[in-house]
Amino acid sequence: MPVNPVLRERASPLGHLLFFLLLGAGLAYTFGSLALEVFAQGGELPLNGALLVLALALLTALGFEFINGFHDTANAVATVIYTNALPPQTAVVWSGCWNLMGVLFSSGAVAFGIVTLLPLDLLLKVDSDAGLAMIGALLGASILWNLGTWWLGLPVSSSHTLIGSIVGVGLAHGALSGELGLSGSAWSQLVKVGYAMLLSPLVGFLGAALLLLSLRALVRQRALFSAPEGRTPPPLGIRALLILTCTGVSFAHGSNDGQKGIGLIMLVLAALLPLSFAIDRGLTQAEVQTLGELARQAEVQVRRQGPGDAPTDPRQVLADYQREQRLTPEVLPALATQLHDIGERLGGHRDLASLSGEQALALRAELYLTVETIRQLNLSKGIFDIESWSTLQALRESSLDAIQFIPTWVKVAVAMALGLGTLVGWRRIVTTVGEGIGRKPMTYAQGASAQLTAMLTIGAADYFGLPVSTTQVLSSGVAGTMTANGSGLQWQTIRNMLLAWVLTLPASLALAATLYWTLRVLI
Repeated sequence: MPVNPVLRERASPLGHLLFFLLLGAGLAYTFGSLALEVFAQGGELPLNGALLVLALALLTALGFEFINGFHDTANAVATVIYTNALPPQTAVVWSGCWNLMGVLFSSGAVAFGIVTLLPLDLLLKVDSDAGLAMIGALLGASILWNLGTWWLGLPVSSSHTLIGSIVGVGLAHGALSGELGLSGSAWSQLVKVGYAMLLSPLVGFLGAALLLLSLRALVRQRALFSAPEGRTPPPLGIRALLILTCTGVSFAHGSNDGQKGIGLIMLVLAALLPLSFAIDRGLTQAEVQTLGELARQAEVQVRRQGPGDAPTDPRQVLADYQREQRLTPEVLPALATQLHDIGERLGGHRDLASLSGEQALALRAELYLTVETIRQLNLSKGIFDIESWSTLQALRESSLDAIQFIPTWVKVAVAMALGLGTLVGWRRIVTTVGEGIGRKPMTYAQGASAQLTAMLTIGAADYFGLPVSTTQVLSSGVAGTMTANGSGLQWQTIRNMLLAWVLTLPASLALAATLYWTLRVLI
């Protein structure tokens, strides 16, 4: 099949200049905002090796989102380009803008949800050598796999790549500690991803095929089921639908995938600049007092429910509870001791701005462990009465406000990285989706069916919290429309895509485990 002529178009010199100006402005804004916030918190950025490590870590994290932009978002623009609903340059700029908007208006829940799958002891000591190795392995493995599959023009899921990398780090960390296997939370997430990898291609294939067949039965406009001739745009209604669904998929991609980069950047900042980013020092005095009071109230109620002497190492008891998910008689006394320590620590400070870097990291670890313990206790029914449980939930929410915060400039930096990434490198994936799946050119109805199926499936998956891949749903949706239309499939491309999907988890897992092991030896 000849290459779609619109894909031969390149950005003008002025477009290239504008891109590099925006890229430079984004980097200047990112590092300028970082410096201003550090100085405002009384910290400093010494001109030494630590500053170089910080700069490289931030650039790598932003690079992950940049690659994510042109790797995953190409799926959102493939159908509008191949049906002539929008010119290529207009489509990628439009998609990039809505990716950016999706990040800016995201809640932040996904950003920290993915982080909680990492080994708890690494999160509690994110500033250690092991913590730095963890961050390097996650970013390195995700970037290597995304770049490799992009070079081959294979659409794979960046979300599944990152989850595989997280599992790899967890396995390698456990092996170095003399423990094999995964924690319960990581294993359950891996099972969810496995189900999603099996179900999302079926949903995309069948949903798009049935939608196309329904259109053929209900709509009599023959032009709708023809391939574009030259640069003829689709009928007005279908064109509007294609642009609308492209917008929806791009916004959803930004609001979901963009948050993963935010979570990684906050890990980097907490590890390398704990004085400014381990906890939210912007909490008001009233909020700090409320957090301390809730910790003291919860301590009284937990001691009443689980009396007993405090264990020698309460933090280790709670960490073991997270790993083994077994409620022993020591857990509640250990939690009460942890709550007492939090109350004492907060009682000595009017606000969090007066904490040293070491104190901030210690408080972050205590709050994080408390939050995860309360979450785990939620699975054990009938332990607390309604009043006690309400206090614990209020403490959990207040603690999350202190440790799961996102500075505005971090959101803007990730949004710009994802948006600018959309503008480059998109042709390889777009060509695979638009030309490599079916034996005949994509019709207007096929593009609309695949895109609408992807948008509805992603929306439903977000609502139910399922890790469905945009890439898999849309690519299999195109294959479904080709089959329903009798266009035939290019089986070599299909086999390559399926192989890449199957290998994403084990390959990213192996890459991350190897990188983590190597970095632990070198650091």
